Amino acid sequence: VQLQASGGGLVQAGGSLRLSCTASGRSLNGYGMGWFRQAAGKQREFVAGFTRSGGSASADSVKGRFTISRDAAKTTFYLQMIDLIPEDTAVYYCAVSRSIIASSIRTQSAYAYWGQGTLVTVSS
Repeated sequence: VQLQASGGGLVQAGGSLRLSCTASGRSLNGYGMGWFRQAAGKQREFVAGFTRSGGSASADSVKGRFTISRDAAKTTFYLQMIDLIPEDTAVYYCAVSRSIIASSIRTQSAYAYWGQGTLVTVSS
């Protein structure tokens, strides 16, 4: 599965961005999906995701501000980000796997396929 992440950019604090992750040439039906981020000098961390059965989860730091969604064709999923703060500055990665369940949704090693990352920079 090849994933293409897009939608990053420079935005002022309080602004919004929507990230997209598209699987080339295939449906993601039956896959769990996730967004992770890695800020400079920090470890990559879970942001939000769907389990393979459609359950969702998000990190406490983004609850109420970030929303994960997917299109009806299940070829693309999104991360809508509002009320961005400088601490959200990071490279954002999308990832998928057939094995994502509630207990593994936050675990990076559970994801088999990763996109290349898209940079989000939030200025103060």
